[in-house]
This record gives sequence, structure tokens and C-alpha cells, in this order.
Amino acid sequence: MSQPQVSAVPAGMHTVTPHLICAEAKSALEFYKKAFGAIEVSRLCSAEGQLIHAMFRIGDSAIMLADEMPQWGSFGPRALKGTPVVVHLYVDDADAFAQRAVAAGAKVTMPVTDMFWGDRYGQLEDPFGHRWSVATHKRDVTSEEMQAAADAMSSARSQCPADAGP
Repeated sequence: MSQPQVSAVPAGMHTVTPHLICAEAKSALEFYKKAFGAIEVSRLCSAEGQLIHAMFRIGDSAIMLADEMPQWGSFGPRALKGTPVVVHLYVDDADAFAQRAVAAGAKVTMPVTDMFWGDRYGQLEDPFGHRWSVATHKRDVTSEEMQAAADAMSSARSQCPADAGP
């Protein structure tokens, strides 16, 4: 008897799914619920109580989460003294979203503001060291308009000497 065909990407998942690692992952999961409105889908703990796998959803997207496991080479942002990764979220109201996250303990690293590419955009760092960008798309911008704005921004910066102070 043949086995039923299984989809390579499980139902409800996307091709790319962030998998966050951090110390105190159970606390991080509770933070994401409070700050980002995350919905917990699953949780698997070791006999010692370590979170070895969790999945939660923000909007239509899944994110996986686990505790650091140095014995497997798995370290979070605090252990690595930062992260080069920013997880991007599109939301209905970037300002309200950022305010809720800050009230829950996030730190603003870039205030929410209107950007030349058509989004209202800002960045946050959660208490566990992960960085998040948050945006609400406000207007469509052509690639030509976007390039012109980027060029104007670069030109303005190049006219300002690096050692110029206030």
C-alpha cells in the first residue's frame, strides 16, 4: 500500500520561517504575546523545563522559538553580543504596535516615521536581544521614485563631512 503524498511545506506555513533562539525563551514567548499579540501554537519542553521548541503566530506568519543550547552551538543575541538579523512585521498601525511593544518592555532603536519607500516604519529591540522592524504601508512608490529619494538622501549625506559635529 502506498503512503499518502505529503506537502513539502505543511499547511499554514510559508517557505521561510524565522526560528529565534534566546536565553529565557519561555519568558520571550510571554513577551511576544503581550507586546506583539502573538498566538502560541505549540510548545515542547525538555524534562528539565528547557523550551526546546515553540511556534507562535503573528498575523498570518509563524515564528519558531527555542532556548539557547550551547552544547548544540545554538546561542541567542545576548550570548553573541547582538544580532545582524531584523525580523520585519507589517501591521495595521505601526505607531500603536510600537507603543504596545514599548509598554511591554521593548526598546525603540529607530522611532516610527514616514519613509521614502511608502511605509511608516520603525525598529525595536526586545528584552531578549532580538531586533524587529515594524511597518504600515501607506503609499505605493515606483522604483524610480524610490531610487530618486535614495539618491537625494545619499547626496545630502555625502555633502556632510564625517567629522562635522553639532
